[in-house]
Amino acid sequence: MTVKDIKINNEGEATKVAIPATGVAVAEVITPAAAAPISTSKITQGRAGRGDPVRRGGRNGAGAGSAGKGGSGGAGGRGGPRGGRGGDRERVKPEFDSKIIDIRRVTRVTSGGRRMNFSVAVVAGDHKGRVGVGLGKGIDTAGSVEKATREAKKNMIRVPLSAQMTIPHAVEAKYGSAVIKIFPARGSGVVAGSSARAVIELAGIKDVCAKFLSGSKNRLNNARVTIEALKKLSKSPRFGSKPKEVKKVEVVVKKEEVMAAK
Repeated sequence: MTVKDIKINNEGEATKVAIPATGVAVAEVITPAAAAPISTSKITQGRAGRGDPVRRGGRNGAGAGSAGKGGSGGAGGRGGPRGGRGGDRERVKPEFDSKIIDIRRVTRVTSGGRRMNFSVAVVAGDHKGRVGVGLGKGIDTAGSVEKATREAKKNMIRVPLSAQMTIPHAVEAKYGSAVIKIFPARGSGVVAGSSARAVIELAGIKDVCAKFLSGSKNRLNNARVTIEALKKLSKSPRFGSKPKEVKKVEVVVKKEEVMAAK
């Protein structure tokens, strides 16, 4: 008995071949076209088109498919609370707050071309009487801000504040072309502009007014002149000091000398 010639159709159907001289049933031979049909479409087939098994338990599910990555019931899963190697870590609040008051892009012309750097001015303080100003330069803003913050922490000063967190008396200072006058103002809050407001707020000063007596628009100089003014503060108010006692000297003039003078 011979094997019959069977034509394979274009759809890749299975062909049946009879095994001669045996009583075995007809064997089924699957053609490569039927095993892995070639798709002419450029669109990637989905999970159902590929014949993959459906994953039970989605992102937040706790089924068998999410046992490895963890569901809502498993620790460290996407839907549940995070559990890292170090456990839950609390975010520590920094001791000093910082604020950027000025960012400048500086260009330097060299033989190879132009090189761009960044200059950043930062004010740092703890809202409890300590404040400082720093300047940092670098090729990127992140490095410049870090340098300026470190310098601001190094150059910090302590401002003598009263129990009401205000300055004890008025003060005036000059730095470069910037001139400022700071005086206490009860019940008015912080009345200041430019970079002086950032310095006063980070120092924790309340009920104070600041007035620039110059036309300088340089924010770095305005911040530094504010620091110079706060350095001149004394612990005791000036208007509360006792006046100096003047000794009275009694002058005795003889009567004869008065008559001679006439």
